Amino acid sequence: MSAGDPLEGRKSDTGKRRFSLFPLEAVFAIVDVLEYGARKYAPGNWRHVSNAKQRYYDAAMRHLMAWGSDEKLDSESGHPHLAHAACCLVFLIALELEPPKPG
Repeated sequence: MSAGDPLEGRKSDTGKRRFSLFPLEAVFAIVDVLEYGARKYAPGNWRHVSNAKQRYYDAAMRHLMAWGSDEKLDSESGHPHLAHAACCLVFLIALELEPPKPG
């Protein structure tokens, strides 16, 4: 095809998720926190934490409060508090989306 050719390729993606909207820098920062946690505990450990919803809510709030007090980086991990808070929120979203356990 040449420029101005009336034949144009088509792609039907109306109503489909637009992953290009998600800022990759933020994804990388969250994945860095996930990798830190996987090394410190174990990959997927967060799924086995008792009272996880309350504890990850509390952790997210601690990181947000630290960030709100102008502390940008977590002193233990060296990663941004906002990335830690976002990671906790991702855990909470995943836990909310899980189907209820029988019994």
